[in-house]
Amino acid sequence: MQRVVMSMMAEWCKPAESVRGVLLDISGVLYDSGQGGGIPIAGSTEAVRRIKEADLKVRFCTNETQATRETFVAKLQNLGFDITFGEVFAPAPAACQILKERGLRPHLLVHDGLLPEFNHIDQSNPNCVVIGDAADNFSYKNLNEAFQVLIGLEKPVLLSLGRGRYYKETDGMKLDVGAYMKALEVIMIGDDIVNDVGGAQQCGMKAVQVRTGKYRPCDEQHPTVKADGYVDNLAQAVKILLEHLH
Repeated sequence: MQRVVMSMMAEWCKPAESVRGVLLDISGVLYDSGQGGGIPIAGSTEAVRRIKEADLKVRFCTNETQATRETFVAKLQNLGFDITFGEVFAPAPAACQILKERGLRPHLLVHDGLLPEFNHIDQSNPNCVVIGDAADNFSYKNLNEAFQVLIGLEKPVLLSLGRGRYYKETDGMKLDVGAYMKALEVIMIGDDIVNDVGGAQQCGMKAVQVRTGKYRPCDEQHPTVKADGYVDNLAQAVKILLEHLH
């Protein structure tokens, strides 16, 4: 039975000759985060070393948004991992590239440890919001400030550095950025296909039409405006929205 199980487990890597590289997640795969930098998962430091000795290309991907890439890589090196700065791909540098390419000036709702990543980004007169795992910075005041920036923009832009709902640290599960991202996503719920739905979509929002009020069945075949969704009433819309928040 053991030989059969092992054979089935190995199917995913066949044919091995075609494998040229390995892409590794970090948190929960290489180590468990927590106080003192976290702890390596048993065998993971040796596994990374063996991959490199086998002349396989290796790159690391992380959704870490509480520290700069330099700080994060240094922590992994201190934990014993053979890893270099250029081998790691993280959300904040990717977001900075998008901000520069699109001429966006962010209002930042991120962890204090991540702020240096944005030192060279123009943050005056924000025209978007960037949200990361801000930990204790997720206060009502800070969330409301981010909301006010979004709601005051003609075309709101929200860039989230992650969508995770939770993650594991050595002392248990922690709430992740995804829940807060959902709180800031702007959605319009209205009964007028042109003014409510169409107007919201022109501002870059999602828009749902309720089948109450001035709604008519022909609205769902409108020649120029198509709602992102249709619900029987507001109660149904809220029920669906809250289900997706959990």
